[in-house]
Amino acid sequence: MEVPTKIRDVAHLEELLSEPTPAAIEAIGRADGDLVVLGVAGKMGPTLARMARRAMDAAGLSHRVIGVSRFSSPDQQHALEAHGIETIRCDLLDEAALARLPEAPNVIFMAGRKFGSMGDEPLTWAMNAHLPAMVCDRYRRSGIVAFSTGNVYGLTPHGRGGSREEDSPAPIGEYAMSCLGRERMFQYFSRAYEIPVAILRLNYAVEMRYGVLADLAGRVSRREPIDLTMGYFNVIWQADANAMALAALEHTSTPPLMVNIAGPEELSVRAVSAELARRQDLDVSFINREAEDALLSNGTRGWSLFGKPRVDAEQLLAWTADWVRRGGETLDKPTHFESRAGQF
Repeated sequence: MEVPTKIRDVAHLEELLSEPTPAAIEAIGRADGDLVVLGVAGKMGPTLARMARRAMDAAGLSHRVIGVSRFSSPDQQHALEAHGIETIRCDLLDEAALARLPEAPNVIFMAGRKFGSMGDEPLTWAMNAHLPAMVCDRYRRSGIVAFSTGNVYGLTPHGRGGSREEDSPAPIGEYAMSCLGRERMFQYFSRAYEIPVAILRLNYAVEMRYGVLADLAGRVSRREPIDLTMGYFNVIWQADANAMALAALEHTSTPPLMVNIAGPEELSVRAVSAELARRQDLDVSFINREAEDALLSNGTRGWSLFGKPRVDAEQLLAWTADWVRRGGETLDKPTHFESRAGQF
């Protein structure tokens, strides 16, 4: 991948976000069969599906990429179809509808619920813990790559490299607890049905329209004070996270492979905000002080399996500052990464 100095527009951004890595192309080539992406209409799903299609084309394969979602936005469904992805409208919690989905040897599970969890906890648990059990029953003859979150670890002292896969979970709040429930369902059914599974603990994927960097850049541009309490974080270019998910298709196992998907840098909210302000020729103000701990993950295992991220944090910061300064499109969906009580 040739890393550009700036991202021109949404079309250019989505082209970059859907560019597969050699590891992703090789894994898709060896996966040998159709790919079903469950929950394709979220923030990461559309470009993951496009990347899978491009990887199949690069590998000379005619297998199908099938994106499944409720598709509240018809435009999103049509955009996927325009890029060669078959789409199916489906409420995954509807057992009969789930049963009608096509067979496929490869499944990527992206469905889940985070924002809006506070106040409607039962639906969050249904989506994050019950649905994985349903999917394992339906796709017990497939290999499954399942997205999870680094939130299952809880807070860890900064400056020590971040939480590792062998660390005991310590989820804070019902969202993180329900995500641990998701993992436990995949672990249980992997053992019970001998389903090869890989569980990807992600934090945090970013692109220009969404993510922690976009949050901070937007606050700087609006002259809002930056809360330093959650003072440190990891990011990873969304395209690199999605490429790792595709590469994980050939690393599924019983019991499941557990792997963090995170960038190599531990970033400081204070330093990043100051640099975003400098690049936008603005001042920045802060409130509160940095706590000694934060949600941080160590991505070493993932890099050893799938390769290091192609885009580093310095480039992501430069792209984001330029995008926001030029008034680029945003998804207007704050991450609430600063929440230390696990309430979303």
